[in-house]
Amino acid sequence: MPIAGKALVLHAAERAKQAVTVDEVIIATDDERISEAAHAAGFRAVMTSAEHQSGSDRLAEVAAGLPEASIIVNVQGDEPLISPETIDRAVKAVMEGGAEIVTAWEPIRSKGELLNGNVVKVVFGDDGSALYFSRSPLPFPREAAQRHGGDPGRAIDAEPELLGIFRKHVGLYVYRREYLLKFTKLPVSRLESIEMLEQLRALENGAKIRMVEAASESIGVDTPEDLERVRNLIEGGIESRPVSAASFTESISRQ
Repeated sequence: MPIAGKALVLHAAERAKQAVTVDEVIIATDDERISEAAHAAGFRAVMTSAEHQSGSDRLAEVAAGLPEASIIVNVQGDEPLISPETIDRAVKAVMEGGAEIVTAWEPIRSKGELLNGNVVKVVFGDDGSALYFSRSPLPFPREAAQRHGGDPGRAIDAEPELLGIFRKHVGLYVYRREYLLKFTKLPVSRLESIEMLEQLRALENGAKIRMVEAASESIGVDTPEDLERVRNLIEGGIESRPVSAASFTESISRQ
């Protein structure tokens, strides 16, 4: 889909190319139209099998032909506002070691986002390790919900500062090539098949996923409404907002 005269996927690719830690951008696809758009814009595109069930599976087909010990950054093609700085933060976290996968989070900014099943929520511990990803609102604010008839949506309407406890997952994964190849050989897991979230396969098999805070807001394009929202931002020349959870929660509280 075009945004400011350019295919959506090219916006994501250009953002990835701007990251200091990225040496090469490869667009992995099973669609000739995407491949043609990538080549026309000067990007390398690799045609992959149409049978892959996840983005990681598609990426692994390409990664198998890359040098050993490569660090692979998986930027989903529907993230045209992904921050190059967010990518750099995640790559540096992988290089520090201690986690099989590094990905990013942002605060949830509205009740609509929280209740939208296309927006993936994440909960993580004080050490930054992911505990669970879900399409449902997590964590559940039990006490606040009970004050408003057991409905978390009504609780947020009455107490908007509650939004400060929620985090959404950004469409970005970073891993070393060897773990990616190992991960994609694992069978689809029970929770993955329920939520349709491949990162749950990693958690169910004992992997540590480290979360880093995104540098600025990103919007995954999952619906026509998302496309129009992103199109308005890009064509209007509006910069992405910083996503510091502390400053966001503070601004909510002052409203």
